[in-house]
Amino acid sequence: MKNLIAFNKPYGVICQFSPHEKHKSLKDFIDLPSFYPAGRLDTDSEGLLLLTDDGWLQAKITDPKFKHPKTYWAQLEGLPDESRLESLRKGIDLGDFVTRPALVRVLNPGEAERLWERVPPIRVRKTVPDFWIEITISEGKNRQVRRMTAKAGYPCLRLVRVASGRLKLFDLDLRPGEWAYAPFKP
Repeated sequence: MKNLIAFNKPYGVICQFSPHEKHKSLKDFIDLPSFYPAGRLDTDSEGLLLLTDDGWLQAKITDPKFKHPKTYWAQLEGLPDESRLESLRKGIDLGDFVTRPALVRVLNPGEAERLWERVPPIRVRKTVPDFWIEITISEGKNRQVRRMTAKAGYPCLRLVRVASGRLKLFDLDLRPGEWAYAPFKP
């Protein structure tokens, strides 16, 4: 049964099928009229986006009551500080809600080299260091990871979803803009 698509969403693509005046849309990459995103990625975020034609599966992936984990690699401005990272792990008050605890680890040097070059590239400031973290959340509210890292004092320079549940982007071997049918792995 082919009711789940894994798409490696490039930077600058909007998560809708209807045309957009400034951005490419999903229709520019996927021509399957009965499929819809199971969750979203912001236009300036990249990586694994799941699409399905099955309402039950869409709910299983997106409804917070199912606590479907989503894992991101985030390039952050600054230097790692354990107390600030711990605030992400414990849950952080974003004003309109308090996040659930997140799994957070600092990526080893070179780990993020598995990623493709972003087009356009991120802004680089020679006087400001940056580092990468892996963060797993189970909610997925609007711009949640970016808001969490900003609240912890880390502006997010680049955000890439690398996994949804047990489905991992690197296992799928998809370049930006490519998609494939995928098995559901809750």
